Amino acid sequence: MSEPFLSSDDYDERAHQLYNEGRYDDALDILREGLALYPHSVDLHVGRGYAHVAREEYAWARRAFGEALGLDPDHEDAIAGLGEVLLKFGERRGAVEAFDRLLALGFQDDHDLMLQAGRALFREGVLDHARRFFEVAVTAHPESADAAACVGYAAHRLADEGGALYWLRRALELDAGHGEARIYLANLLYDRGEYEAALFHLERTDPDEHFDGLAIWRLIELKKSVYRLREDDPELVPWHSRLDGLAGEADPDDLMLAEIEATGPDGQIRDPRQLELFGTLLTELKGMRARSGAGEIHRVSTIGGTTYVGTWEEIVVQMRDDAGEHAGESLADYMAASARRGRQQTGMAIPATDPESFIRGSAEAGLLRILH
Repeated sequence: MSEPFLSSDDYDERAHQLYNEGRYDDALDILREGLALYPHSVDLHVGRGYAHVAREEYAWARRAFGEALGLDPDHEDAIAGLGEVLLKFGERRGAVEAFDRLLALGFQDDHDLMLQAGRALFREGVLDHARRFFEVAVTAHPESADAAACVGYAAHRLADEGGALYWLRRALELDAGHGEARIYLANLLYDRGEYEAALFHLERTDPDEHFDGLAIWRLIELKKSVYRLREDDPELVPWHSRLDGLAGEADPDDLMLAEIEATGPDGQIRDPRQLELFGTLLTELKGMRARSGAGEIHRVSTIGGTTYVGTWEEIVVQMRDDAGEHAGESLADYMAASARRGRQQTGMAIPATDPESFIRGSAEAGLLRILH
């Protein structure tokens, strides 16, 4: 029986299916087969461009989008794809001009296209223009939680904290189940010292909604501090499990990407303590429970350069004994007094429920460095 006749639309549809399944090699094979029969199909050239982008083959993607635009200079998906590729080659001006062409052609109401342009610019650090496209999207679609959240992310990266808070809260008004916006807002509130508000939002997320360990670590420490939970409390088990999974999935390039994400428009790291904590979670942990072994040896350094070695409890004992005014106090009294003083100095809450939480909280507040 002969093979059924396929139109260019049939090839395009099959390729889209494979692309959505993450089968980029197979999608490219279908697209090449279709282009051999329909070399003037703009949609097949555009599909090939996006398949190459997914495979990080940007030179081939640029060629495919160029061929599509040679056939139809006003094809919006080809223009957006070319803008993404130009960003990958560092050609920011050309990318912005491509995305601006979408506005000139009247695509302001195309929600997905505006978010695509904004996210591409955001990923490459072109933040002012990213925010502009997100605002175009939220103006045209004020009911879009995704658009509101994206404005919030860009505002935060541009040091507009008030704008970030407003738009993240607006996103949650529109969609209370928007986990990404809720986690981002919780971290922002935590950094402001609004710990109860941060915990309120973190408790309304699920472990599977988290893709880095920072917010999970904060949730665990806040729960332990506020509710006096033990490290092995059943309520914390799903969160420890998620940390285990994230630690196992960590890629060596993640730290570099985290540093890029933490870099502000002035080239400075926004929050070195947060970055350090994120790096620690990715590189040192196979799970929070594994860290809590009674015999595990750690090294901690103070900002004055003094280094302590031992278990978490032994380190706190050494720190207490070195602090003359606290010599003879119980560890609980020493940690409580030090946590209060640390809160006054840094504005950050330091757990005093157990030695490990106390040391990690002190490190996050910038008073200590955990070396091992």
